[in-house]
Amino acid sequence: MLLAKNENAVHMREKQIANEIIGLLIANHDTAITNVVNHLAEFPHIYNEVYKEQMEIAKSKAQGELLNWEDLQKMKYSWNVARETLRLAPPGQGAFREAATDFTYAGFTVPKGWKTYWTVHSTHKNPKYFPDPEKFDPSRFKGNGPAPYTFVPFGGGPRMCPGKEYARLEILVFMHNIVRMFKWEKLIPGLRLIYAPAPIPEKGFPIRLHPLHN
Repeated sequence: MLLAKNENAVHMREKQIANEIIGLLIANHDTAITNVVNHLAEFPHIYNEVYKEQMEIAKSKAQGELLNWEDLQKMKYSWNVARETLRLAPPGQGAFREAATDFTYAGFTVPKGWKTYWTVHSTHKNPKYFPDPEKFDPSRFKGNGPAPYTFVPFGGGPRMCPGKEYARLEILVFMHNIVRMFKWEKLIPGLRLIYAPAPIPEKGFPIRLHPLHN
């Protein structure tokens, strides 16, 4: 970004660069975390599995010792819960794509320059790849997980979101801390998402926290 120029050989302004970096660091983190909290409230058996996994990690730490990278690698079930959340409510819904060359797909000729809109739900909610696609089921991601390029909340290929690993770290550290300290209940039954442009609760997401320890 510091070196990039537009067609008039003008560099990006400092404010533009700052906005791009802020977007990389915090874009949609609240969306993903809110929906994780929603699903853990809705499915107590899933909350219990996450709690058990996180407590095993907590018990292996010395007093006051912080999480490290190895601890994050042990949070396999918790990350499966987060991934299933991202499958059902991905932060980005889709993007426009432009054909770089003429090509034929499924009997249709697509000319160079043709713009199409692609949405993640073309695979995320496709029963061919995710049976019973509206069901919340973290076990879909056990083992090798879904087929390549079917689960794409961060995109895929060379243009995959560079913040993917940061998002993973942020979500897992949040889950580790909240489930060890609290149970919670939703104060508004159900959760209707609206897209503005990321999926957010229509009426906010008030919860009542119940501390697990004095």
